Amino acid sequence: MSKKFIPVLLVLILGGLFIGYGVMGRNDKQNDDPKVKYQRILRNVGIVLEQGHYDPKKIDDKFSQEVLKKFEENLDPDKYIFLEQDIDAFKKYGNRIDDEIHGAPIESFYAISKVYQKRLDEVSSLYNKILKKHFDFSKNESLQTDGDKREYPNSIAERDDYARKRLKYLVLGRYVDLQDDREKNKKDSAYKPDSTLQSEAIAIVSRQMDRYFQTLKNHNTDDDMFSTFVNAITSSMDPHTSYFAPVDKRSFDEMLSGTFFGIGAQLQEKDGKITIASLITGMPAWKTNEVTPGDEIIKIGEGSAPPIDVTGYSIEDAVKLIRGEERGSEVRLTLKKADGTIKVVPIIRDKISLEDTFAKSAIINGTHKVGYIYLPEFYADFNDPSGRRCATDVAKEVEKLKAEKVEGIVIDLRGNGGGSLSDVVDMVGLFIKGGPVVQVKGRDEKASVLSDKDKEVLYTGPLAVMVDELSASASEIFAAAIQDYHRGIVIGSTSTYGKGTVQRSISLDPQSENALFSQPDQGLGDIKLTFRKFYRINGGATQLRGVVPDIIIPDRLENAKFREKDNPDALGWDEIPKANYALWNPGYNYTSVVNNMNEEIKNNNNFKNISKTVSLLDKYRNEEVPLNIVKFRQLQQEIKDAAKQLEVDTKSPVNLKVKSLKVDSLAIAGDTDKVKKEALFLKNISGDIYIDETLKALDQVIGEAILAERSSSVHY
Repeated sequence: MSKKFIPVLLVLILGGLFIGYGVMGRNDKQNDDPKVKYQRILRNVGIVLEQGHYDPKKIDDKFSQEVLKKFEENLDPDKYIFLEQDIDAFKKYGNRIDDEIHGAPIESFYAISKVYQKRLDEVSSLYNKILKKHFDFSKNESLQTDGDKREYPNSIAERDDYARKRLKYLVLGRYVDLQDDREKNKKDSAYKPDSTLQSEAIAIVSRQMDRYFQTLKNHNTDDDMFSTFVNAITSSMDPHTSYFAPVDKRSFDEMLSGTFFGIGAQLQEKDGKITIASLITGMPAWKTNEVTPGDEIIKIGEGSAPPIDVTGYSIEDAVKLIRGEERGSEVRLTLKKADGTIKVVPIIRDKISLEDTFAKSAIINGTHKVGYIYLPEFYADFNDPSGRRCATDVAKEVEKLKAEKVEGIVIDLRGNGGGSLSDVVDMVGLFIKGGPVVQVKGRDEKASVLSDKDKEVLYTGPLAVMVDELSASASEIFAAAIQDYHRGIVIGSTSTYGKGTVQRSISLDPQSENALFSQPDQGLGDIKLTFRKFYRINGGATQLRGVVPDIIIPDRLENAKFREKDNPDALGWDEIPKANYALWNPGYNYTSVVNNMNEEIKNNNNFKNISKTVSLLDKYRNEEVPLNIVKFRQLQQEIKDAAKQLEVDTKSPVNLKVKSLKVDSLAIAGDTDKVKKEALFLKNISGDIYIDETLKALDQVIGEAILAERSSSVHY
């Protein structure tokens, strides 16, 4: 199918849900009839969405048309299977899907999937014919690879011509790679002419197409297709509401049990491509600092062996290549980044070390002595009351930094996707004199305020919080609270991720405590339902807009379209009454610091270059790809040059003076593995231009604090 994934963990489940649904009756004699089962699933899904979703769209003709368009796009994202005449014929279902959700016999799914199967068979029979002869790469042709920028072909001839160009593009890419390999090994006596290299490229692409169409067909069972149809319905409500068929739920449960892969990356198959869905904190892929959610995996290699092109692979087959058998062995991923660049990332397979997921700190000596705390996620062991919790660990790190007499603290939440809500509240409480932290509101509910009850403040000094586009959920709650209290400066990209919703897993069968329907097990699957929303204490939602930092620093992911605001089905921003809270009063304000730093960043050549290069890469990504080999090579070289420049600008030498805390150095003395990890941790901090810029801001805040303290100590 167009979208299948090895699921990521559910967000924290809050509170209970509603009861009292009326559902369709059941006839045991019809239990094995898939049409009856699909009808029951569709009706029950509709009930859950209408009665339980936080902000349900009305399931009417307008909603039906949205679902139809999404189902078409999910089946054929590149617009090379359906014809325009098919899409026109489907329009009659645009006013029917809502009726089917409400109990009318299902027609749309069967009609559309039947046409899809027919067209897929037609397209899959094309590639062998097209690949029987060589391509002319001297012709001036181009290909639009973005399906959103293409229309459905208006004839079979137009569709077939697009298929030809698509295959030509794939062969051209492999052909150029083979030419480059030949140049690198030109001393090799087995020199191959261009004609041989193109034949080899065609053979590679032919095998890819075999795998690709076989994978599509394997995923095109009635159950798979119907799951895609139901997800077109659920995701039209919002991006985080989804349907799990029973087989997908089993995979989900395996993931929850901790069955992860050798590099700690959770994979997603989307639009025929295998991408990184998320990273497991502390695992090998995460440690590289070079693998990012959204990266497309193009090739997988074992050590120094030639990499295998995984175009057309299923997730399961790709995982077999990644997983490996031995700890310490190397896998090399060739990744296509969000900015269009290609990067080969070597990763050493390993077992997860829980210590790598915990809060860590260091001391940075510059104009002032500053404590740095890195928190990769808001972790908590819910099964063990005495287990590790991030709020407790951060408190310990703060105590250690205070003992080292730091003058300010930086908390780094970049890449932190969230986690335990209770720990967010407790962690904010370390820096304020008690009070509200976040508001949570369900549908037709009065907002509840989650507050820090402890009036004690662990740390009262200058504070900065670092965020980026991947800081989400709990990270956004923390940054928002610090910002709303005026407790510290938030610094980072133009906004955080913008996920301000809460989901709960709802079983459509009665086997779990979350089941809503009092009927025997029917194997109907589960829904992950959006049922609550987070609001800042100032009343504004974190949903969609995220948190806009006080000081904004350009970065390479700015134009990547993966934040909440980039999804047209995302729930909107709104606000509720603000909570009752008192601003932090340190005796000075941050206005001059924020203005100074924003002006400094605006005139910083490094950040100017980053913005310029990111825009250039975005331009390349949005252009049609030339199929003329000279122009193709020229474009590829321009992209490589831009990528190299971006690496230079984002890793400009800043040589910060970083050291471990004394107590930490003593704790790991003699443990070679931990000493190496600590050295790498310090090295990464020392060369980070974003930490460097944060320190410049914090230095100014510390300066303001010193002046305020001196002023208050003057006696007349």
